[in-house]
Amino acid sequence: MAPAQASLLAKLDTQERVRDFLTNAVASGRASHAYLFLGAPGAGKLDAAWALAQAFLCEQDGCGACDSCVRVARHTHPDVHYYTPESATGYLIAQTRELLDDVPLAPIRAKAKVYIIDRAEQLRANTANALLKTLEEPPEGVMFILLGTSADVMLPTIVSRCQCVPFRLVSPAVAAQAAAAAFWNMGENCRATGQDLARCRMAVAVAGSPTRGIEFLKSAERQDARRQMVRAIDSLIAADEADVLSRAKSLIVAVKAPLAEVKSTQEKVLEQNADYLSRGALKQLEDRNKRELNARERSGIMEALASARTLMRDVLLTLQDEAADVVNEDVRDTIGRLAAATNVAGATRALEAVATAERNIARNVTPQLAIEVMLFDIRKALKCR
Repeated sequence: MAPAQASLLAKLDTQERVRDFLTNAVASGRASHAYLFLGAPGAGKLDAAWALAQAFLCEQDGCGACDSCVRVARHTHPDVHYYTPESATGYLIAQTRELLDDVPLAPIRAKAKVYIIDRAEQLRANTANALLKTLEEPPEGVMFILLGTSADVMLPTIVSRCQCVPFRLVSPAVAAQAAAAAFWNMGENCRATGQDLARCRMAVAVAGSPTRGIEFLKSAERQDARRQMVRAIDSLIAADEADVLSRAKSLIVAVKAPLAEVKSTQEKVLEQNADYLSRGALKQLEDRNKRELNARERSGIMEALASARTLMRDVLLTLQDEAADVVNEDVRDTIGRLAAATNVAGATRALEAVATAERNIARNVTPQLAIEVMLFDIRKALKCR
């Protein structure tokens, strides 16, 4: 097996206890029908969910090299269903109905199916109750993986029907070390790119976890979106209204760039399945593809906002200590210019503007509008001295 094709479970280096527990459960045939992964954002719960799905569907417990493993790793496997709230207030009844209608259907490619339910604490009482019986007695070969922050904010009836797996929050330094180690173990081609610890630390801060940090470092389009955000903020001091609007538009284009490959892959999968799937099954696959594209776009927007947040955090640290250990080491000149143009109060307000944009995106505000408002607010904050 090539190093780059290692099992996703094997890459959970910062959650050794979780990795060993899930690996043993799958290998021994004792995997639960319903898991609840609990932990703070950035603890790697979603990475672990995809890893468990890969191991559960693979005939070799997650070899990392077979067609099934590759499809799961690329998030294109038709038997792995990923759900995220489609409303600002939580999951819609229609989402739950669609899930429950799909559960009894036979798998498309594998011998089993996996349902990943992100931000499960946003399952409202009416939607959660509809899931209870299925969670308690799902059909053979069906696994549910729910992701949440704490059992205290979830319905006890949901928690009681799942095997809870706690995730510890990893420090940025440990996460960066894990990303660097994993990246440098991927082979000579990856070593030749010269990804050092500082760059891995930046990638983890922007992407949110070591696994996603590695994916970020391998994506020229995602790195370009970060560069666009850094340049946009760097230009704000001298920018007029038209410049800010133009920068926001360019940012949205950059964020959507990686989606072209995802859409192309989805279209190929549809073509491959068109001959033996019913019209209803194809419609479900098309709907899932649309949701995945929306989720990917949202993830890209949040990643761009994380780039802004880490940049302004570095500016604030530099204002307090010129020798501060910054995350964005590769753009120290930009950090210096921004620090020279504002003060602690201004940098703090800029960070608040980023946090507001993140909340607005979570409430389904149009991404371009949220970014436009954020850039205008940061420009105003930078000029506050």
